This record gives sequence, C-alpha cells and structure tokens, in this order.
Amino acid sequence: MQNIVILAGNIGQTPETRNTEGGTSITHFTLATSRPRYSEGKVVRDGEGRRVQDTEWHRITVFNGLGKTVQAHCDKGMKVLVRGRIHYTKWTDQEGNDRYGCEIIAETVDFLNRAKQTESDDGKLVSDDEIPF
Repeated sequence: MQNIVILAGNIGQTPETRNTEGGTSITHFTLATSRPRYSEGKVVRDGEGRRVQDTEWHRITVFNGLGKTVQAHCDKGMKVLVRGRIHYTKWTDQEGNDRYGCEIIAETVDFLNRAKQTESDDGKLVSDDEIPF
C-alpha cells in the first residue's frame, strides 16, 4: 500500500521558509481546494443558481531545493498541483494535552498558472516560465 496525495488548488498565503540548525530548508504554505456541496444526492445551488462550494484548507510542507523554488516563484492565489504524502503528527502542548496535526509533504509542485515575476541578473523583470530550473 502507498500513501499518495494529489491536490489541485490555490495557494492561500505566500510561502514561508525557515532553515533548521542542520541546514535543511523547510517551506510551508496553505492550499485551498473546493468541491460542490451535495444534499440528497443533488448539487446545492444558491439563490442565483450558482453551485455552492465547500472549501478545505491543507497545510503543505516542502523541503530543500523544491521549497526554495516554491518560495521564489509562488505567491498567494496562484494555482498549483501538489503531489505528495499525508503526514500525521502528535505532540504535547504546554498544558500537557495531546495535540494532533495533519500536513501534506510535497514531493512535486506544478504551476498551473503564471508564476510571480522575479528580477533577472541584469535587473529586468521576467516571468518565471522564462527562467530555467
């Protein structure tokens, strides 16, 4: 059996990167996915006939080189496809209560729309699809 997750959605916040003492780069961002709401086997519609959507938020973690690429080229609202695995964590908080969390450890992140623009070495703005990886 394998632990495989594929999510397509919008980045909810600009990715943030931190480095461990051992030199590992860890990048975090949230990803919003949506699906139609159903009731009695039918899609729920609002007063204007549009489908009602339920949004779920996922915590995404990316390591090292891929994380640096995500940090450099992704921004809030961008559409991405994340492939990875589910990772559950358990810890004890300051009051001694057991706490649980779930995150997606990304192995690939594909850009589904234009990445944010960055400056090239000569100072010109270029879109990220012009930058070789």
